[in-house]
Amino acid sequence: QVQLVESGGGLVQAGDSLTLSCAASGRTFSSYTMAWFRQVPGTEREYVASIMWSDSNTFYADSVKGRFTITRDNAKNTVYLQMNSLKLEDTAVYYCAARPIRLGVSSSWRLYDYWGQGTQVTVSS
Repeated sequence: QVQLVESGGGLVQAGDSLTLSCAASGRTFSSYTMAWFRQVPGTEREYVASIMWSDSNTFYADSVKGRFTITRDNAKNTVYLQMNSLKLEDTAVYYCAARPIRLGVSSSWRLYDYWGQGTQVTVSS
């Protein structure tokens, strides 16, 4: 089992930056692929980014590529999502998720076993 707690959401203006954090507790953090998803009410949860062992094993949705950066600090059991050049369409609840690293990386929310409670990001014009 692993418990995930997100933080760092808030209200920002278009073009601003924001960094989300996800603190993990439980089993060995480094044994999990970590990911960020986001969801707007009434829509399906959308893949944002994922990271495997290190910052050199990262993957992004096309909608955020070049603007968002996912990193992890295994010593702090924390994964981050640095979001730059935020757009109105980035408004959503952002969720941190984990799945065993031996299963690889996936962009499907259905294949992640553990979830945080979510943190709201609102981008205004």
